[in-house]
Amino acid sequence: MDMMSPTECLLRMCDEHFELEDYRSGVPRWCTGCGDNAILAAVQRLCRDEGLRPEKTVFVSGIGCSSRFPHYMKTYGFHGIHGRALPVAEGVKMSRPDLDVFVNTGDGDCCSIGAAHWIHAIRYNMDITVFLHDNQIYGLTKKQASPTSPIGTRSNTTPKGSYLEGLNPLSVTLGIQNVSFVAQAVDWIPELLYEIVKAAYRHKGTGFVRILQRCPEWLPGFYDPWMQDPKRVQVLRHANALQPSAALSKTYTNQLEHDPLDMAQARAIAGQKHDIPVGILYHDPSVPCYEETRGSDRIVTPEWTRAGLNAELDKYTVWPAAAVEAS
Repeated sequence: MDMMSPTECLLRMCDEHFELEDYRSGVPRWCTGCGDNAILAAVQRLCRDEGLRPEKTVFVSGIGCSSRFPHYMKTYGFHGIHGRALPVAEGVKMSRPDLDVFVNTGDGDCCSIGAAHWIHAIRYNMDITVFLHDNQIYGLTKKQASPTSPIGTRSNTTPKGSYLEGLNPLSVTLGIQNVSFVAQAVDWIPELLYEIVKAAYRHKGTGFVRILQRCPEWLPGFYDPWMQDPKRVQVLRHANALQPSAALSKTYTNQLEHDPLDMAQARAIAGQKHDIPVGILYHDPSVPCYEETRGSDRIVTPEWTRAGLNAELDKYTVWPAAAVEAS
């Protein structure tokens, strides 16, 4: 059993209570109407409701509009390089399994330069929570086609329209060995966004959530057909997953009873093109976490790290002749 420090013991003895302001840092610089604002609000609410201690919480990101996320959280954060958010987060979790680790990444950051890391992060199934902000365009660099851009998307790199079908992050993730949690949310239904974010966090393993996120600057009105016609949003419900409220069900009547352990149905739902499925597609809590199979149950202290580094560096030290003779 790990030994807690005196400070840790005192903190646990106190009846801690956090407010939203305990997690807010700075004023977001996203465009007005950007879906990232809704995602930030949902995640800050999650931190408050789950009582996550800011000093025990880490947000990791790569590059892109979504990757400014750590700047707006009053927690620990790591703003990494393009496509490398997931290996950084895995390193944090392996060395500090006591921390709550979140990843915020975009469709370009995750599905293009970071695609290999994405696949292997799902396969490793470490206990982290991953939010893929998918606006289907490169926003920060001002309108280039991304891997998830639909065929025909006109952009600065595809002025005549993109020629390829967009990559489906849900289908890809559901095809990776050891996948344990896959869900989809949309930024314009805050109730379901929050419930899905919460379910992903509470899952023991890699909770992967694709969030369809509006970009009013470079793809204005793209999601209007689904926002204006709620019947085109298919809400997934199940006793072991989500149960939408009665008020929400009055608007979103297109609901499907889906067992999140049914992989075949999950893949079929992910591949549909007309409706947008919202909810938990797949959830298997029995998949082992990588850090547990490696026995990473010891918190790495500075002293432990220093001793390990010194032991390795000593192998390559050129010792003075007198020291060698003395030994």
